[in-house]
Amino acid sequence: MKKIIETEKAPGAIGPYSQAVEANGFLFTAGQIPVNPETGNIPEGIEAQTRQSLMNVSAVLEAAGLSLSNVVKATVFLKDMNMFAAMNGVYSTFFTKNHPSRSAVEVARLPKDVLIEIEVIAVK
Repeated sequence: MKKIIETEKAPGAIGPYSQAVEANGFLFTAGQIPVNPETGNIPEGIEAQTRQSLMNVSAVLEAAGLSLSNVVKATVFLKDMNMFAAMNGVYSTFFTKNHPSRSAVEVARLPKDVLIEIEVIAVK
């Protein structure tokens, strides 16, 4: 059994997918890009884009009654791996203890030509 999670506090799906799906005690989020859900704007720079992406992840988790402390796995997609250290600096302010496992990969291109996309798996 699965439950679809949606919130207006994160960017809406721009295709045939859900912001998150809850199944068997886990929450699987779609990748969150750094679009401000109120304005539709994308901030400049990897630090600001990482912050907005993680704020969007947090909003989706909140809609499911969870928080970043419930995250067990994160996947970070970067346009350029040279941005890893700057991304990691911001990321570490959101995940301060009991860190989830994480993968970070460089990709050729991301939606709306953003610099970062982040998806997570959380446990209830």
